[in-house]
Amino acid sequence: MYRIRQYFKKHFRYNDTLIIIYTINRPHLQQQSTIILGIDPGTVFMGYGIIKITGNKLKLLDMGTLRPGKVDDPYKKLQLIYNTVSGLIIKYKPDVFAIEAPFFGKNVQSMLKLGRAQGVAIAAAMRHGIDVTEYSPKKVKQSVTGNGNASKEQVLKMLQRLLQFEDNPAYFDASDALAVAVCHYFQGGALVPVAAATGKPKSKPAAKVNGWEDFLKQHPGRLKK
Repeated sequence: MYRIRQYFKKHFRYNDTLIIIYTINRPHLQQQSTIILGIDPGTVFMGYGIIKITGNKLKLLDMGTLRPGKVDDPYKKLQLIYNTVSGLIIKYKPDVFAIEAPFFGKNVQSMLKLGRAQGVAIAAAMRHGIDVTEYSPKKVKQSVTGNGNASKEQVLKMLQRLLQFEDNPAYFDASDALAVAVCHYFQGGALVPVAAATGKPKSKPAAKVNGWEDFLKQHPGRLKK
């Protein structure tokens, strides 16, 4: 349904007959957007990346790195991670939350610390009622570059092409987190919220894109040679 806000009237005579034309001014329907928050967890460096999806268009909203390693108290580090993720959620109001799953290493203590960092980040998202999705590092690289063994530099270069930015982040943790958000979009996991007042379902799946190759086929103009 359109709400009629204004109409224009035109009139003229044709063969002694008065013709009146009413033109209705209808507001354009706006495409629904989805905001995805991606997190690369860690107790020394934590990266975050936020993108906005409108239709099949990707836009970079923010990316950066938190350095909880500067804090000596291990529990204060976790509190800092929780508060930072909560602050990002309050500021950007993401619809979905994607996080990189811990990789399995030989150092048990490092794994324990990484798991805690991931846990508090997930808890912050759940506290705000946001669904959480995890992706392995290999899955993220495969989705963004087409190569599950791609280097961090290769991931960054592909993100710069897809999101059309040139700045290099101070730490790769930021671009890694951004890659997690883009991976979630490529996996078709993004949800587009629909206002409850419309009477339609609260969400609907976004168009699925099977990796960067499929994305570039749909958007050939985004590839800079």
